[in-house]
Amino acid sequence: MYPTRRHVLALAGAAGAALAGPAIAQSAWPNKPVRFVVPFPPGQAADIFARLMAEKLSEKWKQQVIVENKAGGSGIPATEYGKMAAPDGYTLMVVSSGTFGVNPSLYPDLPYKPLTDFLPISNIFLVPLVIVAHPSLPVNTLAELIALAKKEPGQLSYASAGPGTSQHLAMELFKLKAGVDIVHIPYKGSGPAMADLLGGHVKLMMDSTASALNAIKDGRIKAIAVTTSRPAPPPLDKIPLIAATIPGFNAAGWSGLAAPARTPLEIVAKVSRDLQTLLNDDAVIKQIEQRAALPAPGTPIQFAEFIKNEIDTWGAVVKATGTKPGT
Repeated sequence: MYPTRRHVLALAGAAGAALAGPAIAQSAWPNKPVRFVVPFPPGQAADIFARLMAEKLSEKWKQQVIVENKAGGSGIPATEYGKMAAPDGYTLMVVSSGTFGVNPSLYPDLPYKPLTDFLPISNIFLVPLVIVAHPSLPVNTLAELIALAKKEPGQLSYASAGPGTSQHLAMELFKLKAGVDIVHIPYKGSGPAMADLLGGHVKLMMDSTASALNAIKDGRIKAIAVTTSRPAPPPLDKIPLIAATIPGFNAAGWSGLAAPARTPLEIVAKVSRDLQTLLNDDAVIKQIEQRAALPAPGTPIQFAEFIKNEIDTWGAVVKATGTKPGT
């Protein structure tokens, strides 16, 4: 079983309390290089922003922060590796919407529990997702899309980066909330899906703003609505929110930092404070927004609550849709 809300608050509260407590261990830590374990290959958003944080924290801590990529297996082997790392603050885990939000429901035998085996530190960024359409599809607004889907149930289809991805599950959440039947066509990655959308072989797609940005800007596809509760960064900030039509709707790809359980809370508190400082810096915000993402700093308490909500949200979607890995 996954932890109850009381357990989450107790866990996060302990870390949060350290934010206000005496700096017992901070003078000694770090006194050697720190590793960020990234469960994805180089070049993905989680890796790009982990490297940005590593560069800035290396300067701040006067110690090298090394990014170690351990890709594959839906992030499970790398996250298990992070779980087993020594709880001394020198190995920290880059966690994501997939590894911490979706995997707990998608994989019944998952070898880690996000809020038991790890201490949340802070979220780093959100990547809004966006419903995009081929220009030939006769809709320009979310209301028009919903109306067409209700008029022709099961006749429309949408592409995604693959089963169980944030793109797939966010669109399924939209379908559940809007009460529409749109057929899912899974692809092996966002690139092949976008190629077929551009070619008109599929008419709809849920994609990240980062992946869809150029095609939206040059008019090859049209943006219908974004999934986050706050607007996407410029130049996509004028795209309407799904939440404007379906109140409370909020979904995104995201990535943050967590420590193995039993890591000293003074270290968790220090890393969280330093990340929040960086993520409120105008120059860092600009670098994040240039990649169509939103900075998302938070305390350990806030991040723990966020993770708990993600597990609950995507668990309900996985259950309602019967989603299985690779199906």
